[in-house]
Amino acid sequence: MVIKVGELGINHNGDMTVVRDLINVAKGAGLDYVKFQTRDISLVYSQEELDKPRESPWGTTNREQKLGLELSLDDYRRIDDYCREVGIKWFSSPWDTNSAELLASFGPDYIKVPSALLTYHDYLLKLKEIGTPLVVATGMSTLAEIDNIVDLLDGQIAYLLHCTSTYPCVSEEINLAMISSLQKRYPQYRIGFSNHSTGIIFIVMAAGLDAEMVEFHITMDRAMYGSDQAASIEPEGIMRVCKYLKHIELAKGDGIKRVYDSEKAVLDKLRRY
Repeated sequence: MVIKVGELGINHNGDMTVVRDLINVAKGAGLDYVKFQTRDISLVYSQEELDKPRESPWGTTNREQKLGLELSLDDYRRIDDYCREVGIKWFSSPWDTNSAELLASFGPDYIKVPSALLTYHDYLLKLKEIGTPLVVATGMSTLAEIDNIVDLLDGQIAYLLHCTSTYPCVSEEINLAMISSLQKRYPQYRIGFSNHSTGIIFIVMAAGLDAEMVEFHITMDRAMYGSDQAASIEPEGIMRVCKYLKHIELAKGDGIKRVYDSEKAVLDKLRRY
């Protein structure tokens, strides 16, 4: 059964009303998890970067924009309570060691390693120390770099996700055949797919190629402010994804050839001996 993850990321724009709305949509559609991104911006970005000018709904600098997008510890407590209330699970991608420790305090099923941090050794060692099972994104990474993280975190990785780190990603760079390549190279792990395209077809195709987890960005409205909105799926699309994934699971079958009862009347009518 494919695990379905709705990536809120930073599409909530720091607004807890939007967070709750997206959690409700995810639960109603039948997603298994909602996922966030968590940063201590003082650790992730330099002071020079934070001081750069940037127009946003929150001000005129990068610092104001980044702070506007982040959720607080109290926000995550409310998210944890609300997800328990409605009956859906959550986890997040920490972008620094402080955020990793914060997220681990909630006892999530998984912590997500973002593609950008696949080679950040000190960060990976902190995740190893924490010990939470990991979902590892493999965007913008070579096979040698993936081999290195597998060697370092062997036994802790729950899923390896194929993805291309372009938002949105064009069809010719999605390379869904990598799902099979990763399955062959790392048979000890469950392989999944993280979608960054504008539509739903590739998510469904990934499930058809035996991806065991599909993750895709979700939003209430693709016209909202934010760099990830264009590569996100709106509520109607989320419902369709879950509907199609259900039929994919039913249609795969068990690979055993049989004559179904529904075929027998047709057989009697049309078969020539």
